[in-house]
This record gives sequence, C-alpha cells and structure tokens, in this order.
Amino acid sequence: MVTKGLSGFSGKHVLLLQGPLGPFFRRLSRDLKEHGARVSKINFHGGDWLFYPTGAVSFRGQMKDWPKYLAQVLAEQKIDVVLMYGDCRPIHRCVREHTERLGVELGVFEAGYVRPNYITLERSGINDFSSIPRGSDFYVTTPAKPVNSPLPVGNVFWHAALWAVLYYLASSILRPAFRHYQHHRSLTVREAWPWCRGVWRKCAYYRKDREVQQRLETEYSGRFFLVPLQVHYDSQMHVHSDFGSVERFIEYVISDFAKNALPDTCLVIKHHPMDRAYRDYTELCDQLAQRHGLQGRLLAVHDVHLPTVFSHARGVVVVNSTVGFSALLHGVPVKVCGRALYDITRVTYPGFLRDFWRQAQSHKPNRKILQAFRSYLIEHTQMNGSVYKRLSRLDSHTGVVWKSAAAGVDHALTRTARPRPILWVVPNVAEPTSQCIASPLAAYSAAMKPAQRDNRAEKCP
Repeated sequence: MVTKGLSGFSGKHVLLLQGPLGPFFRRLSRDLKEHGARVSKINFHGGDWLFYPTGAVSFRGQMKDWPKYLAQVLAEQKIDVVLMYGDCRPIHRCVREHTERLGVELGVFEAGYVRPNYITLERSGINDFSSIPRGSDFYVTTPAKPVNSPLPVGNVFWHAALWAVLYYLASSILRPAFRHYQHHRSLTVREAWPWCRGVWRKCAYYRKDREVQQRLETEYSGRFFLVPLQVHYDSQMHVHSDFGSVERFIEYVISDFAKNALPDTCLVIKHHPMDRAYRDYTELCDQLAQRHGLQGRLLAVHDVHLPTVFSHARGVVVVNSTVGFSALLHGVPVKVCGRALYDITRVTYPGFLRDFWRQAQSHKPNRKILQAFRSYLIEHTQMNGSVYKRLSRLDSHTGVVWKSAAAGVDHALTRTARPRPILWVVPNVAEPTSQCIASPLAAYSAAMKPAQRDNRAEKCP
C-alpha cells in the first residue's frame, strides 16, 4: 500500500549516500524509480557495495577529498534530494552544509523515535538536530490527533544479524578497494566475535536478570530509579551529550545518587542490548557500589521487560535514550542528562539531577502535552516499518507505510523557496531550531527563525 508520499519524488534526481545495514536503500531506489524519480547512489566500502552492487559509483578517495567530491556531484548532476541514514557518521558530517548551500533537499533516516514499529525520516537532522518544536506552549495549543495503530514489525533481530554478518564480511574482504574509508566503528570480520560474545552474555545473565526483575516488581517496587545506558559508540553519547563516554555517565550518576538520594531508594543500571556484545559494565558498577557504600542499593541488569519495570519505577535517568520517551508515555518522571528531542518543560524534570532523586514523584509528565508531542512526532517524522525487515502485505519494495509521512514529503519536495543556510553543529554549541513546520523534509526552511523550544540550560556535564 503505497500512497502518494513516494509520488512526491516524481521528477526529482535523488542521491542516496550511506544507508543502514542490509538492502533497505536498494529497495528504496526501486520504490523511487517506480514513482518517477531518477536515483543515483554512492558506495563507500564493501558493505555498501554488497547491498547496492549495480547502478552506483564508488568513492575511493581520501576522506579529506570527500566534501569537494560531494559538492561537484550535487552541482554537476543537478541533485534535487539527498537521502542518507544517520547524520553523525564521518562520511555524512559535511552533507548538511553542502546541501543547504546549494539548495538541495536533505532527508535523514534513522531508527524510529517511537519504538518499535516506526522508522524516522526528517529533513536536515535527527535527534537534537531535529527541527521538531520543543516549546511546551506549542503543544498546549496543538491538540493531539488520533494515531492509527501501526502494523506490527515483529522481531527484527535475526534479519539485522544476517545483514550485519554479510555487511562486515564484505567490508573486510573489499577493504583494499576502499582503503581510505573511515567508518564510525570497526569494519572487519573480527566484528563476528563480539556478536558471539553478546549471545553468550545474554544466556549467562538470563537467570540473574529474571531474579532482578522479580525483585523490582516486589521488594524494590516504587523505590528504584532506572538508568538505561547508550551504545558506547552512539552519536547520542558523543554528539548529543557532553559526557564523552558511557563510563563517565555511569560514574556521574552513581556518585550523584550516593550523595543525594534517600537511603531507602536504589539504582538500577540497565545495559543497552546492542552494546552487550562490546561492553559489560557489571564490574564497574560493583566497584562504584563499594566506593560509594551502595552495596545492596545498586543493581546492574542486562535484560528486563521495560513496560513492566516502568510501572514500578520511581523515576528514570537517561542521557537521551528513546527509553526515556517510552518511560514518559508510561507516566514515569524522567530526568534527561544530555540533549534529547523530548526534553520539554512540563514533560521532563527541569532541575538538577541532585534534586531529582527526592523530587521525582512530584514531577510526572503532563499527559496533554506529551500526547500532543507524540501525535505531532508520528505525523511529521515517523513511518510505519523497519529498515531491516519488510512489513508483509505491502506493495512497496521497502515494506514501509509511506502514508505516515506522505503529506510532509509531498510538501517538502514541491517547495520552491531556497532553504536558508544551516551550519554543522558540534557538541556544546546551541542548535537553532525552527518554528512549527508541517512536514519532516520541510522543517528546516525556517531554521534560523526564533526557536519554538525551551532552550533549557544543561544540568549535567
């Protein structure tokens, strides 16, 4: 079921840069072509080539030469739209500057803000670079629209695992052909070992995790704070926060909890499931528990059923994880220590972390504002589907319900006004954000106007 969302690309020359693991961008190109678009693709390493082997060009130059090469491609081939997955990868960091300067539309895909049945598509930036309004006043006056239940994507783990194995195998074998490329993580067959280790850890911690969950639902119910961690290499940690590492965040939170939390409360550190293969912070948590005298009050866990845990938590502390957004939807007070899309006055806790431990229960999210935000977010940035697995019963090659963002895509690609320049944003620099815009790909057209966000002061380092 493809709506006229894809038809908005008709007559446009679309350039695809780096996509997610797997054949999603190859399938996307077929959808675009069937709806009248001309599609070009640039590959950067063997994994890209494996899933897009024909009809693409390969960039094999040095990374320092990439911005000039991109500018030439955009100008000489008269590119109308650039689509890519993620905006913080080394190869993508210069893209926004060049597309804005040349008046080329930029669309950024990412895993869904609303999990698990959505993917994200926004113009020019995602996460804290998003132009979604963040002022609570906007959502007070913007009633929540009914949101249809999405088609269930189901379990994507084995699809993602298969694409990952093939992706890294091809990247390793073809490394000599792309010897100058720099990825945001290792691109060798050695990546298979961490995945095996991750499976082992999942099994090894299974019984302990079930015991911890049972205790959270009984003896610790109502008196624990949950701290979900990020993936160690995630841009959410390195770009959209000032911590620099997961270890530093853990140390900061545990130290602050030990100094300021009530003595009858406890802290639960939850590993990120995608980081289990690479990091295990259990020993670090044990060491910090001894250092700060938190034995019996500090628990480290890998897998728990989050919806169940939310109903027993006193509060949640995040860098900027989407788990924080899920917790808010379950009515749990949330303190954001990084820069998150949903960090909105009257939704998240506005004060210092040191005060959150004692004040959390009196700062539950405003349901009206939160529901209006969620409705707006889904309408303007989310599409039902997955980048790893096609939804069944759909006519599109990608298996994505484009209708979710169809109006926005159409509006963006028929817009004639040249976008105003946007500079690449680096950590610790405030991001100017746009006023209310009615589409995901048109959102940054007013990015230099006064922002509809709260511009809340950072409360954590």
